[in-house]
Formats: sequence, structure tokens, C-alpha cells
Amino acid sequence: MTFDLRDHELMAHAIKLARKGLYTADPNPRVGCVLANNGEIVGEGWHRKAGQPHAERLAIADAGDKARGATAYVTLEPCCHHGKTPPCTEALLEAGISCVIAAMDDPNPLVAGKGLEILAEQGVEVASGLLQSDAEQLNPGFIRRMATRLPWVRCKLAMSLDGRTAMASGESAWITGEDARRDVQRLRARSSAILTGIGTVLADNPSLNVRLPAEVLPGVEAADDLRQPLRVVLDSGLRIPEDAKLLSLDGPVQIFHSHGDARKAARLGDVGVAVMQLEGGLDLPGVMRILGEQEINEVLIEAGPTLAGAAVQAGIVDELVIYMAPHLMGHQARGLFHLPGLEKMADRVGLQILDIRQVGEDFRISAVPAGE
Repeated sequence: MTFDLRDHELMAHAIKLARKGLYTADPNPRVGCVLANNGEIVGEGWHRKAGQPHAERLAIADAGDKARGATAYVTLEPCCHHGKTPPCTEALLEAGISCVIAAMDDPNPLVAGKGLEILAEQGVEVASGLLQSDAEQLNPGFIRRMATRLPWVRCKLAMSLDGRTAMASGESAWITGEDARRDVQRLRARSSAILTGIGTVLADNPSLNVRLPAEVLPGVEAADDLRQPLRVVLDSGLRIPEDAKLLSLDGPVQIFHSHGDARKAARLGDVGVAVMQLEGGLDLPGVMRILGEQEINEVLIEAGPTLAGAAVQAGIVDELVIYMAPHLMGHQARGLFHLPGLEKMADRVGLQILDIRQVGEDFRISAVPAGE
């Protein structure tokens, strides 16, 4: 099928709708759908929450009788299996949709081309690949987890212009300005889990929760829509204080340890904390495998230079988001990463910068490992 300008415009609108689910759809993918007759929009919808109707069903309901004979522009191939909701392929067939254009095939092995195949067998014209790269950017974690059973890992750091994250004393509040800190809150809100190490918990007693008002997040219409990410602490000796701030807030908490006190683990479990002991130490790839099994799509690492460096060297970091503030902290201040073993220029960790933009008085740099 050849796509014209109007096809591109309608799929772009579907992608815009899908972005409304950025903070609410997890662990499901963010999906938008537009129904059009002769190029005119007759219905639209976006997936809001797991367990609620998918984008296609909402667009069909919005169109009513005008759905018959329409073309559906959907950012992800329609599902064809029974989950928490019925298959969208059935809804599209029942509504009399004549053509379905998907931005991308569904990476879920339960679908993976079968949805479009079922529609085509019933006489519906189908196509895929329109604005595919834009659609893929909506759901990096879902795509990664479906393909590898691992989440997409984003590591967030803040530094001065000379690459420092804290004074020699450990003082670090605040390196960046208010606008950058608000931007970090949006990163948290889209994440399935926020991960840190016990060193950060003991030094800073962080909350690691989303503290933005619901109304400032697109697609979040009420406070109940705002989902608090899972807070994950790597704590080999289970040293976390039982009055730590992150344990007293709403939202789930999970602690990984290797040789902590069993009685303390039981007490934490009694107050709703998920405590998991890993034999042989806290292996970062192993932790990611466990989080993937728990349907965690996107992990945001907020940690000090030791854990951040270990994550990079373990090869689990898919994306770096670094906020750079316009000031100098001096050579005695603490660095951004602890990366032992880098002795020659050939040992450098290569990065590809994807985006640099100003956020208030600071700059946000987005990068991925070179070659990805």
C-alpha cells in the first residue's frame, strides 16, 4: 500500500493520542487510534489504563455508525488474543472497518503479525510501517520486554559543567534548577520502576516518588490516574532504616538483598515491602531479569556514581539522561561515574548523543551507548 500525505497526517494524530497514555497505560503499551472516512476523522481513542478498553474500541464507540467502511489508523497492530479485554480484531470486524493501517507490528509473541493476518483473512485491507519509528519511541520498554524479557533502563544524573555531582562533603542539593527537577518528575511518572542503591538512601533519604500535580501531566485527568512507580532499592546487607522516607509513602517498594538479617526482612514484609534475597550477590542483569518478569517496562536509575558506573559496565543501561547545570564545583567534588579499569583511550565508553535541549537554566543531554 502506498501512503499519501493524509495517511501520514492521520497516523501522526493517532501517535499524538497515544502520548496521552504516557503516564497511565503501563504496563500496557501506549496506543492511539483514529478512524477516518474519505480522509475525515469520524472517531478517535487512546488506551488509558490496563484493564480498560483499548484505543480501537474507544475509537469505534466514538464513531458509532460512521465506523462502517472506515479506515483505522492505529499506532500498534490490533491485538488478537483474550487478555483483560477482548481482542480488538473482533471489534474492528464487528464494526465493519474496511482497512487497518498500523504504525508497527505488535512485538508481543501472542500477536506478532497475527492480528493483521486475521483481519486480512476476513477481507480487511491491511498495511503496517507508517511512521514506525515515531510509534516505536512511544513504547521502548514494552518493545524491549517483549523481545528480550528485559526492561528499558534509563539512567538519570545531574552534574555541574565540570562533570561533578556532589561536593567532597557529599552535599548535592540542589545541582540543577527547579525546571530541571520538574522535568525529572515527568521521567519518574512515565517509568514503571525507580531504582537506587542503599548508599543514596543512607546519604539522602530520598522519596523517589512522583510529586507533580496530576493536572500538569497530559492524559492524567485525576489524582487516582497518577500511578506511583515501583521503588526498588539494591541493599546487599539490608541496611535500610525502617523509618526511611520511601518506606512510608504510597506506592509499592521492593528491596533486593543478598545477606541481610532475616528478622528485619520479615518486619519489612509485614508492612508491605517486597523483600527478595539473591544468593551470591546483587547481580544487576539478574535484577533486570526479575523486574522484566514483573512486567516492568521502563526502569529509571537514580543513584550515585558507584551504582551508575556499575550499571554502565554491566551493559544494562539503554539510555542516559544527564542534566548539566551552568556552574563549576571544582576538582575535589565527586564525579559522575565510578568506572574502574578505564586506563587507555581505547577503554572509553562510547556514547551517541540523541538530543540536547535547554530546560530552564540547565541543559538536558540524552544519549545511548554507541552502536545502538
